[in-house]
Amino acid sequence: MNTAEQDLRLEMLNSLLTTPHRKLEQVAETHQLMVEVDPLFYGHLAVWYQRYGDVRDHKEVFVSHLLTSGMADHRGAGFVLLQGLPPYQVARVIDFMKQKLGKVPRSTRTAVRRYLTRREQNPKQFDRAALRARKAIKHLYATLHIKPGARADAILFKNDPPDGSLAKVLKQIANAPHPSEQARLIVEFKIPYAIATGSIQQLTPTVLAALIHNMSPQEVINHLKSLKARGAMDHAEMKQLIDDKLGKAQTDTRISAFKAQVAAEAVDVDAETTAKLEKVTDKQVKRRGTIGKSTALLVDKSGSMSSAIEVGKRLAAMISGISQADLFVYAFDTIPYPVQSQGSDLSDWERAFKLIKAGGGTSLGCALEVMCQHQQKVDQIILVTDEGGNTTPYFAETYQRYCREFGLLPNVVIVRVGHAYKLVENQLRQQQAPVETFTFQGDYYALPNLVPLLTRPSRLELLMEIMETPLPIRY
Repeated sequence: MNTAEQDLRLEMLNSLLTTPHRKLEQVAETHQLMVEVDPLFYGHLAVWYQRYGDVRDHKEVFVSHLLTSGMADHRGAGFVLLQGLPPYQVARVIDFMKQKLGKVPRSTRTAVRRYLTRREQNPKQFDRAALRARKAIKHLYATLHIKPGARADAILFKNDPPDGSLAKVLKQIANAPHPSEQARLIVEFKIPYAIATGSIQQLTPTVLAALIHNMSPQEVINHLKSLKARGAMDHAEMKQLIDDKLGKAQTDTRISAFKAQVAAEAVDVDAETTAKLEKVTDKQVKRRGTIGKSTALLVDKSGSMSSAIEVGKRLAAMISGISQADLFVYAFDTIPYPVQSQGSDLSDWERAFKLIKAGGGTSLGCALEVMCQHQQKVDQIILVTDEGGNTTPYFAETYQRYCREFGLLPNVVIVRVGHAYKLVENQLRQQQAPVETFTFQGDYYALPNLVPLLTRPSRLELLMEIMETPLPIRY
């Protein structure tokens, strides 16, 4: 793999961080470029990202492009990957294909027909899917003109669910005369929180406790604001149930790494619950791999760089939690400020950055200059900034001196925030220095995408890992 190809593929991989969550228009542009530039690499990247990626939008668009590809292997892989998506994502894939790609091939219709038929053949699976994603499943039948079986038709379209179906049980719950009977049915049939709250007129403490009992750790995090509004956090028994779920969230493989932190910031909960949510984020991040290379994290704290400080905190927690080598953290304006934490949890780094406030000019090379003076050697440098340096020492010049002093060639990862320039990137490329860039646009869910790039011994190894990821085969 020559250098030009490697750089191009890394740019493709890096671009996965540039699109905010739930903005499919920007996601679509990124993927269209990837498909045109290197369709072969794109196919392997699509499968690799389904396993290791975090942003659902990317996963959906990957599957869409595979299904509409001119390569039979891609279409087969898309067929298989579609079968593993939840119904609401399948519906989003089909809508994206219709609205953005302008086509839904016959093979895709076959894939969706098989998807729905297999669920119809398993009444328990179909019933639960119909409860959680009724609108999406109806949309799939209707938009692709797929005829449902008699049982599916009765549940979805005729509103006449048969005895024993979950839809029938939901009607029984809504009409049950006593909360204890409602709670019994909720627990016995594992009725989801979002469905029950839309069907039951009055949620008594008994019913609410039953719903929390049924919720997955991710559902508790997703609905924490609603639970608090319904008084669950003020009720000792329900508060304990919630705490137990948050404890399990630390090891649940289905938890999004930063969703717990977002919930902690969005919901006014007590200090104990906030600490549990932060612990969930910390544990989930630490599951993602191990960094064996010494790392410097340099965070721009100059005027208007408050966003860089916030990103820096999260990156520091993410890296320190999975690093087995030295980590040096500096905030800087025209002088560097060493930042040291007493632990690796996000709460520890929040305290470590407590006195770091945005303000002052910008010397992008001052922290690296001090590292050189202190003999702090690293294999990779993460620079969180808008690249708007206006004071010496400048980063590219200091980087050259650092490399000569220690005989090293650290990889530089620029995490762009705010209204970013390309000054440092261009200067480093002119020096033929190894540099990668990420444009952060406010979506903390995407930050864990950096982990694979920081944990592999080399970027080439990561690219080869992606290329060696086999495409699933349709049988």
